[in-house]
Amino acid sequence: SLDPIKALAETPRKIKAVASRWTARQWQRSFAPGKWTARQIVVHLAQTELALTTRVRYGASQPGYVAQSFDQDAWLSLDHADGPTALDTYLALRRFNLAMFKGLAPDLRRQSFTHPEYGALTPDWVMAQLAGHELHHLKQLKQIS
Repeated sequence: SLDPIKALAETPRKIKAVASRWTARQWQRSFAPGKWTARQIVVHLAQTELALTTRVRYGASQPGYVAQSFDQDAWLSLDHADGPTALDTYLALRRFNLAMFKGLAPDLRRQSFTHPEYGALTPDWVMAQLAGHELHHLKQLKQIS
C-alpha cells in the first residue's frame, strides 16, 4: 500500500509540474462538462489542506475532540484566489503540514477523534485520506493540461 508520508511529499510536486505554467485560460478549463475548473480544483486542494490538517491538530492535541463537517461546495464559493495563488497556498501549506505529520509521535498519530459522519478517526487515517484525495485530483488536472 501507499506510504502516506511519501505520497504527501511527492504528489504536490506532480501537481506543480502540471499546473505551474498554465495560462489564465487553462486555469479556467475543466476536465469534463459541468465539473470544477482547474482553478477550483486547486482552491479545493488548498482548502482541504487547511481543514483536514486543522482537524489533525485539534485531534492530536485535545482528547475527546469532535470535528466539524464542512460543505466543500459552500467552501469553494468563498475563495476567489486565482490559480497561481491557490497553487502557492496549497504547496506552502503542504510543506508546513508535512513537517507536522513527520514530527507527530506514534501515539499521537493513532489518537482517536470523532467525526459526525465518519465516526472515530486518527491522524494516520487523515494522512491516508489526504494522500488518496489529491491523487484523484491530480488525474483530473492532468486531463486539463
